[in-house]
Amino acid sequence: MSQRLGLHVRRGSYSDRWVEYCQERGIPYRAVDPFRPDLVKQAQGLRAFAWHWDHTDPRAILIARQVTQALEAGGLLVFPNSATCWHFDDKVGQKYLLEAVGAPLVPSYAFYDLESALAWIEDTSFPKVFKLRRGASSSNVRLVRTAREARKLAARAFGSGFDPVASHFSDWQAKLALHAQEGEAGGQASHLLGILRRAPRSIRNIAHINRMMQKERGYAYFQDFIPDNKFDTRVTVIGDRAFGSIRIVREGDFRASGSGHNDTSPERVDLDCVRIAFDVNDRIGAQALNYDFLFGMERQPLIVEISYAAPIYSIYDCPGHWDRALGWHDGHMYPQDAIIEDLLRGIWP
Repeated sequence: MSQRLGLHVRRGSYSDRWVEYCQERGIPYRAVDPFRPDLVKQAQGLRAFAWHWDHTDPRAILIARQVTQALEAGGLLVFPNSATCWHFDDKVGQKYLLEAVGAPLVPSYAFYDLESALAWIEDTSFPKVFKLRRGASSSNVRLVRTAREARKLAARAFGSGFDPVASHFSDWQAKLALHAQEGEAGGQASHLLGILRRAPRSIRNIAHINRMMQKERGYAYFQDFIPDNKFDTRVTVIGDRAFGSIRIVREGDFRASGSGHNDTSPERVDLDCVRIAFDVNDRIGAQALNYDFLFGMERQPLIVEISYAAPIYSIYDCPGHWDRALGWHDGHMYPQDAIIEDLLRGIWP
């Protein structure tokens, strides 16, 4: 069997499992490096290419979307395809996409000049949630309680701007609580010591990323604050499968993402969220997306944001998944396995 599958092999990415999957099943693959100048030559003879590019990799942010479209134009199946990834780590882009396909989105507001932003601030109510386009695990997300706070953020958004990756010490209280929880099994002291030892390297990495990536400026993005949500609901759609869980809001905070407190019990997941996720995924034409939901004042599910990439074990920990008819299927599954199975079906019918 010829090598018709290409993989970008990057330690710590989805490719760790993709390589295992192919080796276990005798599936030939070719390692392809999308950051080499001979990418198109590397891809010759392939039918499909899978890579898991990261929002903190300046190289990927620079060229991943363009490379994806170029390979698709050459006839390759790509994961993530353009419909799945063009809006990745771009909350403003997601706003327009979700509005265009008629998805139930938390009301969101984007401004591209200071005057428009200030006029809206004077006319709206608070609190609101201020977000940057980029950032995961609730980084770059702030609760704005007053018009004065909003004006200050808007002035910075159209002035000095914001670093795309938050400081290692930002949100430190929530991070310490999460690390303490993660360290319970192996000893909190040793776990926190490991975190402190890695801190200098993390600080250097963040500084490098922020040097290589542009400042976030020239826009201001707000969403309505939806009160009384003790958790959010995440539904991950991969092909004809939907995995679900809830994420508990951090203590003394309004954010659930990054809390580390997840409940994968299927009975905790509102099936309306699953239905909506399947429907919106079809309208977008995506291969795989994570949908984060809150519930509005009338308890209707509202999408907060979407992303093609998610922590592996938050999906694997789900005891099963739903199909499109909302039938339940028992069994843990790596998201990488579901992705590669769908991709391989397109290569070898």
